[in-house]
Amino acid sequence: MTMEQALESPVVAPRERATREQFRSADDKDMLRAARDLTKGLGVAKGAYYWPDMLGSVIVGYGAMAGAILVGNVALAVLLGLVSALALYRALMFIHELTHIHRDALPGFRLAWNLLVGIPMLVPSFMYEGVHTLHHKRTQYGTVEDPEYLPLALMKPWSLPGFVLIALLAPIGLLFRFAVLVPLGLILPPLRRLVWERASALMINPEFRRKPPEGELKPRVLWQELGGFVWSWVVLGSIPFIGWRPLLIALAIVSLTAVLNQLRTLVAHLWENEGEPMTVTAQFLDSVNVPPPGLVAEIWAPVGLRYHALHHLMPSMPYHDLPEAHRRLKKELGDYSTYDGANHPGMAVLVARIARSTMRPRA
Repeated sequence: MTMEQALESPVVAPRERATREQFRSADDKDMLRAARDLTKGLGVAKGAYYWPDMLGSVIVGYGAMAGAILVGNVALAVLLGLVSALALYRALMFIHELTHIHRDALPGFRLAWNLLVGIPMLVPSFMYEGVHTLHHKRTQYGTVEDPEYLPLALMKPWSLPGFVLIALLAPIGLLFRFAVLVPLGLILPPLRRLVWERASALMINPEFRRKPPEGELKPRVLWQELGGFVWSWVVLGSIPFIGWRPLLIALAIVSLTAVLNQLRTLVAHLWENEGEPMTVTAQFLDSVNVPPPGLVAEIWAPVGLRYHALHHLMPSMPYHDLPEAHRRLKKELGDYSTYDGANHPGMAVLVARIARSTMRPRA
C-alpha cells in the first residue's frame, strides 16, 4: 500500500496513547498526510554525511581492534575492544542504508562499504539487499513471509535471553559459512540451495526461505561470496603465523557487535502481531522511536535506527534527515497524537514491556 492509498482510509482518532489495535483495519490519514507534507525538502542522501561517518567509524573501529590485540594491559585492551565494537557496530549499520538509498545515489559507497566493512566482517550487503525490503511490504510485515519479524512479545519468557545470546555465535557461524559451506556448495548443489535459503540473509524468522537472487543482485552475490570466502581463509590461514590470540580477540569484538545489534533488534518493534497483515499505521505503532533528549540511544541504535518507527513511515528517508523529520512531525502533531504513540523513552522500558508480555497467561 502506498501512502497515497492509505490517505483514503478513514481516520480513527486515538483518545489516549495510540496503539496498534486501534488501527488494525484503518489508517490515520491525517498523520500520513502530515508525514508526506511536512518532510518536503528532505530525503536526498548526501555524501557529506555518509562518507565521513562510515570511514571515521571504520578507522576508529579497526584502529581500536588493533590496539586491543597489541597492548599488554588487560584493562586497556578491554576498553579498546569496547570502543572497537561500538565503532564497527556503527559502520556495520550502514548496511541498512544501502538497502533503501537509490541505486544511483552515492556512487562507490556500496562498493567501499563492502570492501571495508561487509566482507571483513563477513556480512556483505547481499545478506540484507533483497531481504530487508520484504519487511517493509504492506502485506508481508509481521507475517510468516517477513524475514525480520517474530512475535517475541507473545512467546515464552526464556525466548528473550535466548534470542539475544544466540548472537554470540554469529561470528563463528559466518566464518564457517564462508570458509566451508560456500566451497562445498559448489560441489553439492543441494547444500548450496540450503545455504542460500537458510543462511544467506540477516533474518530472525526461522520459517523464512530466501528465493534465488535475480537481476543486478546476482552478480553482486557472486563477487561478495568470493570475497567472503577468500577473506575467511586469509583469517584462518594467519593462525600458524600470528597465533590464536588475535583471532579470538577479533571474534570477541565482533560477537559484541552482534549482541548489540540483537539487543537493538529486540526493541526495534513491540512484536505484538500474531501474523495478520497490518495497516501502515498499525505497522508504525508496532515499531519504535527512541528520540532525544536521551543520548544513549544514539549508541545502541546508530545511523538513524533510533527513529525506526518513522523509518517505517518513510523507508527511503536517509538517516541524516530523520531527526529533522521527527522534529517537524512531533511539533505539528503534538503529544498523545498517533505519531506520539510510537515514541518510547529507552531500551530498558521496552525490554521490560516485552518481558511482561511474555509472562502473561495465554488462552
